[in-house]
Amino acid sequence: MKNFSNTYIFIFSAVMVVLVALLLSTAAMNLKPYQDKNIEVEKKQNILASVKISSTPDNAVELYAKYITSSFVVNNNGEKVDGLDAFTLDIKNEQSKPAKERMLPVFIASLENGSNAYVAPLRGKGLWGPIWGYMSFLPDMNTVYGAVFDHQGETPGLGAEIATKSFQQPFEGKQIFENSDQFVSIKVHKGGAKEGDIHGVDAISGGTITSKGLEAMLDSCLILYKPFFIQNRQ
Repeated sequence: MKNFSNTYIFIFSAVMVVLVALLLSTAAMNLKPYQDKNIEVEKKQNILASVKISSTPDNAVELYAKYITSSFVVNNNGEKVDGLDAFTLDIKNEQSKPAKERMLPVFIASLENGSNAYVAPLRGKGLWGPIWGYMSFLPDMNTVYGAVFDHQGETPGLGAEIATKSFQQPFEGKQIFENSDQFVSIKVHKGGAKEGDIHGVDAISGGTITSKGLEAMLDSCLILYKPFFIQNRQ
C-alpha cells in the first residue's frame, strides 16, 4: 500500500474541496432561475386559492393574470405607497421592522359574480417553524371570503392539518370586526367554537400549539390592515 505524505494529502484535500465548491456553486447558479420561477408559481397558486380558484403549476400564471386585477402596497395608515411591488415585497423582512414602519401588500381579485375580493398575506410561527398563508375578504373588508395556510415543518396529522381544506373552509364567512370598527380577529378554539360564533373556528385536535400560533398570526397581521379596511370598506 502506497504511503502519501501529509503535504500531499493536504493539497489533494484542498483541491477537492475547491472543485466541489465550484461545482455546487455552478449548479446553484444554473438552477436559481428555475427555483425562483417555482417560488413565483407557488405563490400565485396560494393567492388564487385564497379566493377559491383552483390552479396547477401549468396554468397558475395565466389564471393569476386573469383574476388578480390589481396589487399595491399600503402603510400602517392605510395609505398607498408608490414604488413598491406587492408581489415581491418580503413579508419576513417587513416583520423585522417596528409595526408602524411595515409595508403591507394588498391583492385585488375579480370574482365571477362581478365583485372583488381583497387578499392579505400572513406570516407567523407554528410549533416547529414558520407558518404562512393568505386570507381574502369581501368588499365589506370584514367578512372572510377564503383562506389558505401552509407550514414548513408542522407534525403530519396534527399541526400540519392547517394546510388542509377541512381546516381552511370554516374560516369562510367569519368576520374580523365587531360593531363596525372593533377589531377582534378570528379565534381558534380548542374543543371547538360555539355554534353561530362568527369570530371563531375549531382548533386542530392534538395541534393546540400550531392552532394558537395561527390565531396569533391572524391577530398580529390583520390588525395592521385595520386602517386600510375601515377606509375602503363598501
